[in-house]
Amino acid sequence: MSRLATFGQHLYTGRVSFDFVGRRRLWYAMSVGIIIAAAAGLLIRGLDAGIEFKGGVEFNVSISASQANVETIRAAALDSGVEVGDPLVTTSGSDALLVQTQPLDQTEADQVAAAMQDAGAQDVSQERIGPTFGAQILNKAIVALAVFLTLVVLFIWAYFREWKMSVAAIVALLHDVLITVGIYAWSGFEVTPATVTGLLTILGFSLYDTVVVFDKVRENTRSYQTNLSLTYSEQANLAVNQTLVRSINTTVTALLPVLALLVVGTVVLGTGPLKDLALALFVGMAAGAYSSIFIATPLAVQLKERDASVKAQAERVLSRRARAPGAGAASHGTASPPTDSADVPAPSGSTRVPAAAPPGRPGGSSPLGAAGGTPPRTNRPTRAVSEGRRQPQRKPRSERGSNGRSPR
Repeated sequence: MSRLATFGQHLYTGRVSFDFVGRRRLWYAMSVGIIIAAAAGLLIRGLDAGIEFKGGVEFNVSISASQANVETIRAAALDSGVEVGDPLVTTSGSDALLVQTQPLDQTEADQVAAAMQDAGAQDVSQERIGPTFGAQILNKAIVALAVFLTLVVLFIWAYFREWKMSVAAIVALLHDVLITVGIYAWSGFEVTPATVTGLLTILGFSLYDTVVVFDKVRENTRSYQTNLSLTYSEQANLAVNQTLVRSINTTVTALLPVLALLVVGTVVLGTGPLKDLALALFVGMAAGAYSSIFIATPLAVQLKERDASVKAQAERVLSRRARAPGAGAASHGTASPPTDSADVPAPSGSTRVPAAAPPGRPGGSSPLGAAGGTPPRTNRPTRAVSEGRRQPQRKPRSERGSNGRSPR
C-alpha cells in the first residue's frame, strides 16, 4: 500500500508522468479499432431483441433445470401442433425454465402449455406480451438519451465556460455507448428494458469521471498564459496523471460488485434482467474510465491547441527552454569554460570557501594535511621578494656558533 501511495504522490508532483495527451493518435487508433469490432458485431450478429420489444408469449415451466429437460421442453413446444417459431428456452434458477415463443392467441398458448405438462412439467404459467410495450420503452429511452445529452452540453459549457470540453465529453459518451452495444451484440445477450436502463446509467458514470478530470485540467490551466514552465498540453497532461490513481481506484471499486452481479445473474440465475443490467454496467463503466483518460482530455486539448493564445504560450515556453543555461551549449556540442573558484573574489559580507587542493597535496582540501599536522611548505614568494628587495640568506647550522651566531 505504501508503494501505491508513493507512486500516486510521484504522479501528482510530476516526478512520474505518462504522456496521455502527446500520444493521443495512438489512443484514437485503439478506440477506432474497438469501435470497428463493435460495429462488426452489429452487422454480423445483430442485437437479439427480447420479448418485450418484439412481443410473444413467455412460459414459466416448473421443472428441474437440466440440459435434458431443456431439450425435452423445447421438443414439446415444437411438437404441440402450434406454430411457435424458434422457441428460446433458458434456465431460471435450478428448478424452472423460461420458454419464449412468437405471439400466440389464448387457445394456441393453452395448447402449448398442455404439451409441456405432458412432457413432464409440474406447472406451466404463461404471460402474453405485445410488441407495443417494447416500442414505448424504446421511444422513451431515445427521448431520455436526447434530453440527457442536451443537458450534458449545457452543464459542461456553463461550468467550464468551454464548448470544446462539451464536444469532447459528448464524443466520449458516444464512444462508450457504441462499445457497450457492440459487445452486447457479440455476447448474444437479449436486449431487454434492463439493458436500456444499464445504458442510461453508464452515461452518468462516464460523465462523472470525465468531469472530475476536466475539473483538474481547469485548475492546472487557470493561469496557463503566465506559466512559462509548461505548455497548455503539458499542464493538462499533468492533470490526467494527478487523477489517474483516483480514476483507477473508483473504477475498480465500482466494477467489483457489478462483476458479482454479472456472475450471479449468468451462472446462478441463468436468465432475467439482472444479468442484462450487469453486463451493460460492467462494459460501460470500464469503457467510461478508459474514455475519460484516453479520449476526452486529449480531444479537448487538441481542440484547445487551435486557439491563438495557446499557440503563443507554447512558443514562449519553448523559446524560454531554448535560452535556458546550458541548453544552447548542449545543443551545439560546446562547453562553457571552467571557472577557478580561487580567482573569484568573495562578495562583501560572505564567507569565502577555499578552493580544493591540487592533486598530490596531502590532506585533500584541508590545508593541514591528512594527519592534521603542520601545513606543507609552499613556494609562495615572500613580501620582500614581491617588492624587489634582497632577502637575507641564513647559513647552515654547522657554520653557526654556540650562541646561534655565525663564527667570525
